[in-house]
This record gives sequence, C-alpha cells and structure tokens, in this order.
Amino acid sequence: MAYEVVIGLEVHVELATESKIFCSCANNSAAAANENVCPACAGMPGLLPVTNRAVVEKAIAAGLVTNCHINRVNTFDKKNYYYPDLSNSYQITQLYAPICTDGYVEIETEAGSKRIGIKQIHMEEDAGKLLHDDLAGISMVDYNRCSVPLVEIVSKPDFRSAAEVIAYLEKLRALLRYAGVGHCRMEAGLMRADINLSVREKGDEKLGVRTEIKNMNSFAAIQKAIAYETERHIDAIEWDEPLVQETRGWDAVKNESFAMREKENATDYLYFPDPDLPPVIIDEEWIERVRAALPEMPDAKQARYQADFQIKRKEAAQLVASPNLAAIFDAAVAQGAEPREAANWLLTEALACAKKAGQSADELQLDPQKLVVLLAELKEGRLTRPNAKLVFAAIFEEDAEPLAYIRAHGLDQVADDSAVRELLTQIIAANPKSVADFRAGKTKALDFLFGQAMRELKGSGDPKLIRQLLNELLAQ
Repeated sequence: MAYEVVIGLEVHVELATESKIFCSCANNSAAAANENVCPACAGMPGLLPVTNRAVVEKAIAAGLVTNCHINRVNTFDKKNYYYPDLSNSYQITQLYAPICTDGYVEIETEAGSKRIGIKQIHMEEDAGKLLHDDLAGISMVDYNRCSVPLVEIVSKPDFRSAAEVIAYLEKLRALLRYAGVGHCRMEAGLMRADINLSVREKGDEKLGVRTEIKNMNSFAAIQKAIAYETERHIDAIEWDEPLVQETRGWDAVKNESFAMREKENATDYLYFPDPDLPPVIIDEEWIERVRAALPEMPDAKQARYQADFQIKRKEAAQLVASPNLAAIFDAAVAQGAEPREAANWLLTEALACAKKAGQSADELQLDPQKLVVLLAELKEGRLTRPNAKLVFAAIFEEDAEPLAYIRAHGLDQVADDSAVRELLTQIIAANPKSVADFRAGKTKALDFLFGQAMRELKGSGDPKLIRQLLNELLAQ
C-alpha cells in the first residue's frame, strides 16, 4: 500500500527589535539570567502592556515578503495555559484577528517548483526559559525571554516531504533576514519550527491523525524527525495500532520522538480578547512605508547576478543565501571588482577563512575595497594566485592593507624577463641530469625545473613567463 505524508509548519521567529513587545525592557538574548525583566513582563498585577510599534512594522514586513494580505484591523488575545516559565499564566497572542493572512512562499526542490500556502502570521510574546540543575535537584526560571516579540508563521498543510520542508525553511529564513525581521539563527533558538504531521493512503483526501513535534531548531534534526515520525505512523496504520493526536518532543541522542502530552485545541486554551490592548489599526500609508524600506529580496538579487554578471545559478544562490555575503559582493562590484572573480573568491577563500575561524557567512567581516585592490593586483599580473591567497588570509585575519602587505613580504611578482632568464640559466646549469632527461623526452623533468624556479622566486614569478623561457633555453 502506498502512503502520503502531509505536513504543516508553525514557525516561530524572534523579532530583531531593541525592546520587548509590551514593555521597554531590552530584547537581548545574550543577557545574564533575569537581567532584562520589569514588573510588566514578570507578570506583576496592575501594570498595563503597551504595543511596541517596531514589532508591528516587523510583522508587516514579514507579511509583505511572504505575499500575505495585511489586515487593516488586528487585535490581541489572551491564551491561557499554566507553565512555570509563563509568569502571567497566559500568553498574549493573536487568534481572532491576526495581522497577516493568506500568503505563500515559492520553493524549489529537485522535484521542481511549488507554492506553499501560508494561513496566517500573528504577533505574540515569548515565554521564559527553564534552567534545570540536576545535581541540586532544582529548576530555575529565566524571565528574560518573557515578552520577547515573536511572529508565528502558520503554513497550510502543503508539504509532502522533508525536502520541501527544508526548502521552505531556507527560503523563509532568507526572506526574513533580508527584510530585517529577525536574525533567524536556529541554533540560538531565534527561529524554531513545530512540525504537524499525519500520514494517509495515497489518493485519500481525508487527513490522518496528526501529531506535533515541538521546538525543532536544526535542519538535520527536522529531517530525522520527519523520517522517524512518518515511519512510526505507517507502522501503526499497518499493524492497526491506535494513533492519538498529541504533542511530541525530539530526542536528539536517541533520534526518536517521545510523547509529551495530548494535543490541545483552541478551546483548551480559553482564548479571549485582551481587554488591556486596543486594536492595531494599519492604513495603506503605513504599509507602503514599510514596503519602501525593504531591500532587494534574494530571488530578485539572484536573478540579477545571473543575468547581469553571468554567475552560475548555484553560485548565485550561495551568494544570496547570506545577506552579509551578498552585501560584501555588491560593494566590491560597485567599487570595480570583476563580478565572477569576486564571487569566486568570496565563495572559496572567504568562506574557508570564516569556517577556520568558526564563523558563519553572516559573521564574516571583510573590507570590500581591500578585496578590490587584491583582485586588481592579481589581474594585472603583479601577484600570483598562491601569493594572492596569502594576502587574502592576511586581510581576513589581520585586516591588512593589501599593497603594504605585498611589499613588506616581497610578494610582488617578478616580471622582468632578463632577471628571470638569468635565474633560469643558473638553474639549468645546476641540474644537468634534469636537462638531459627533458631532452630525452621525459617531460616531467620540465616540471622539476619549473618548481625550482618558483621556489627561488618564492612564488613571485609569472608561471606563464617561466615556462616560456624554460622552453626557449632548453631548446638551445
């Protein structure tokens, strides 16, 4: 029997605002425990929340880049549930009138292109964080994350494979980062996904029993969780075992999911309109201001790289995957760098240096002007490619000035025919056996002589000139 997996996602994204959603506490995930807490976000009675305008604008931007309708009137609601890391015993969110609805994201996989529908995007506050001390047998609560602003992006159940899920998350992350909505670093918990999954017979229109896997924050774990949960559902169907609608966690050590609780429905949360927060009214002028502030989006940028610079699709996609890397590339090209050469150096040397330093592409710091100078020296033949790599490493590691570094380390390419010819004459005289071997038809002997020359010139000789002069001298 053939089966089909049906998946929907709820993606939580922490917004890149300076302060929290309903108070003026700093939005700083790196702060010490309970450093950024006030009576309002700690749930003390008698203090009224005030909506942060920047949060609304980030949510509008999220809606615009995901082709959503921006609702002109939206409201906040209280969602009641009781966990020790939720100091109010309720969460302020949006149920009845969310800020964005009916959007979509276009994805590409090996199977082709596909449109993933977005049901809604809503604003809400985050809960705190529990810290467990197993040795002391106690749990502590860090309230810094209480009232940190989030958008939750709820997809339609349009996914049919893990590959589609990953493609969607990658696309969504790129869109939101470019738009300045959030940093979306999954490893830091700034973007996390809940996976709603069910399995049905292929061709059946009725959805199967749904389970939700909570708080997934890595692509690798998401792929494993989907594979595991799909197999678990199929086994249960084939062996006629009961499946229950429930929330499950993911054990990254055992690579298996585990039951947490039966899945709640909206009625279980006792939603009701928040009486302390007035409706947010959004007019066309506000939406257009946010739209006008959006930068070039990754799809448009990739298409431009391919059309204007003849950069291959794969390389263009790699460049635009990081807003930081794309910005360095754009600046270098604007200052005169040859686009394909700049792209090649950024995707090879720059990313290699960043990886060695334990940095991501978004953390990479590189002065575009210094890259332009380096590439000009290489293009004009004043620097060999091996030496250019040495200079690039110095630029990355020490923020070195390329021309000064080249002079200080004697990396200038020797292009004087007479000087090179004199050196090659000495090398030929010192290696009569290699000369005899070459003249006897052993071409590898030329490589040996070439290597001797490059060693003497410390990599600063023009390889093309050296081979040309070697052939001339050996032919005499």
